Amino acid sequence: MSDSSSEEITLPPCPECNSKYSYIDRDFFACPECGHEWSKDISLKSLENIDEKVFKDVNGNTLENGDTVTVIKDLKVKGSSTVVKVGTKVKNIRLVDGDHDIDCKIPGIGSMQLKTQFVKKVK
Repeated sequence: MSDSSSEEITLPPCPECNSKYSYIDRDFFACPECGHEWSKDISLKSLENIDEKVFKDVNGNTLENGDTVTVIKDLKVKGSSTVVKVGTKVKNIRLVDGDHDIDCKIPGIGSMQLKTQFVKKVK
C-alpha cells in the first residue's frame, strides 16, 4: 500500500543567511542558524530575488562592479610590512562572495582583497 499523503515539502532557504535548514513555526518560516523569521505569505518567487547579495560601503551606499572606492583607514597588508594608506583610491573593483567582499588592484601594491567596511564609494 502506498501512502500518497507523505509528499515531501520543500521549504525555502532563509532570506538572511541562505540556510537550507528553515522550518515552519505557526504562520512563519524560521531559521535555526540566524534566528530570522519571515511570513509564509511571501511567495517563493520573491525569495529567489533575495539571493542576490547587496554590497554596501561604510556609509551605506550600494557598491557595484567597476565602481571606484577610497580606503577610509590605514590597512596593513597581511604577510608584509606594506600599508594601504587612508585615502588610497581603488578603481574598477570586483565584488565577490567570501570573507573579503572586494577584489581589486591597488596602485603600488598589486592584487588585494578588501572588506566593504573599510571603503567608501567615490561619486
